[in-house]
Amino acid sequence: MHRSLILAAVMLAAPAWAQQKPLVIVSWGGDFAALQDAAMARPFTERTGRPVRFVDTDDPAGMVKAQVEAGNVSADVASVGQGAGMRLCEEGDAEPIDPSRLAPAANGTVAEDFLPGTLTECFVATDIYSTVIAYDAGRLETPPATAADFFDLQRFPGRRGLGRTPQFTMELALVGDGVPLDQVYDVLATPEGVERALAKLDTIRDEIVWWEAGAQPIQLLADGEVALAHAYNGRVFKAAQVDGLPLAILWDAQMLEVEGWVIPKGAPNLEAARDFVAFSTSPEVLAHAAEILPYGPPRRSAQAMVGNFVGDGTTPMGPHLPTAPDNMTSSLFVDPAFWADHETELRARFTAWLGSE
Repeated sequence: MHRSLILAAVMLAAPAWAQQKPLVIVSWGGDFAALQDAAMARPFTERTGRPVRFVDTDDPAGMVKAQVEAGNVSADVASVGQGAGMRLCEEGDAEPIDPSRLAPAANGTVAEDFLPGTLTECFVATDIYSTVIAYDAGRLETPPATAADFFDLQRFPGRRGLGRTPQFTMELALVGDGVPLDQVYDVLATPEGVERALAKLDTIRDEIVWWEAGAQPIQLLADGEVALAHAYNGRVFKAAQVDGLPLAILWDAQMLEVEGWVIPKGAPNLEAARDFVAFSTSPEVLAHAAEILPYGPPRRSAQAMVGNFVGDGTTPMGPHLPTAPDNMTSSLFVDPAFWADHETELRARFTAWLGSE
């Protein structure tokens, strides 16, 4: 099926609801909501006549939960993390989404086209981003090759930037200590595994600069305050491709997270919401979104369609995506179920470790 036909297949032939009130989408604001507007909402309005209005918040899932519990739902679609989407579904706060209504891939499949775990009963993935090891390519004579190099102060001297949170930091410590990627959460679920992660962090403790906001590790690298930093892939890409900083990414042990749509239970424009979810997760739309910001499309067919970065029109975006096949060879999908079960205890232990001498 031709790419344009994939989009047409999920749109109503005659948008009878086009003159009704806007479809309300709850999202995160900033560059991400701007991406969703440019790649998804405006094209949806152009094809259907249905206006779309964004509501920005730093907690879309919390807003959905509050509206459903109050019985006063104004949101039609919400952008949430995979873990939050799982909880909303389990607690009856999200509508089920029929995969047969989603746009097929070129070969006619839907479920097989989405990466494992990115399409669930109430959640349809829109993008995959990652936390990666970033470094200043202009300062290091030899670039790091593995996550273990992050902890090697002899071969790669200099301070390290790490997020002040157990999530990502403890996984990185275990991988750096030799734990296979597919065993990280099994190990971290044990008291011995927790202490092993903290012991690995102890080996670089005096060289750690802690950060709490996504812009900080980029600034630390730009200022020469750290030699390597754990950072969000999109931030590193922007610093290198847009701002011209000599930053590079080590994809080994990248930690992938999934975001996507949920439809709140009782959404006032349910059918329009379902049409928007289908349209916005079609392969062609997801591919265009990935050309705007380097968040990987969760569908294999979309990955193959991604062209050049829209910011300059010449940089092939495919190799810069977390979902590029070469970048996925050594990656870890963050396990939202694990963190739902263990976050309280791990945060307490991590905080105690931070406060110890």
